[in-house]
Amino acid sequence: MTIELKKDVHDRAVQSIERYFEQTQGERIGNMTASALLGFFLQEIGPSLYNQGVADAQARMHERLQELDYEVHEDEFGYWKSPATPKRGLRG
Repeated sequence: MTIELKKDVHDRAVQSIERYFEQTQGERIGNMTASALLGFFLQEIGPSLYNQGVADAQARMHERLQELDYEVHEDEFGYWKSPATPKRGLRG
């Protein structure tokens, strides 16, 4: 699966890489170099991040499904437990 970014996200990521190199390394890298580096990160590291995100989402969904029984559970056969239930036959 190829991980692709929307154009505006890609552009902001390239600008961030350029800024990072300038501020931390004291070097200016061009737009093409930053874009190529981003492409490398997306291809090489992106799948690991994506897979971790999927695993995290699965774990969270599993937790929520475990809680579902407690959140929506209704006791069964509760008619006779009700204080309003007539104890002697029905009255008309």
